[in-house]
Amino acid sequence: MAQATNTSGDLYAVADFCLVPMGTGEPSVAEYVAECVRVLEKTGLKFKMQYVIGYGTNLEGPWSEVMQAIHACHAAVHAKGAPRIATDIRIGTRVDREIAPGTGNEGKVKRVEEILAKDRSS
Repeated sequence: MAQATNTSGDLYAVADFCLVPMGTGEPSVAEYVAECVRVLEKTGLKFKMQYVIGYGTNLEGPWSEVMQAIHACHAAVHAKGAPRIATDIRIGTRVDREIAPGTGNEGKVKRVEEILAKDRSS
């Protein structure tokens, strides 16, 4: 079985989360999302906001760092004035092969693109 943890023993996690500020009195959440992105930029973790598949952000790295980043987003959005936040989180881990840090989502997308390219060339 390939190594799927870092030196601290954390599992490598690929997460998708959607943080929704509530009770702000504003129809737009863009300012709150921007605040969360500022937090994520400081973590050094790889992340990507999703526009096509749905609302949310993909984030990957050691499990504890991913969870701490989501916690920090909550704290920052509350500090910006949101009295309530609802967050959906999906997390995937795997231990059957090694995943180079920062490539968890890229590998999944690349594999799907390869399958579609094969379909198109048939």
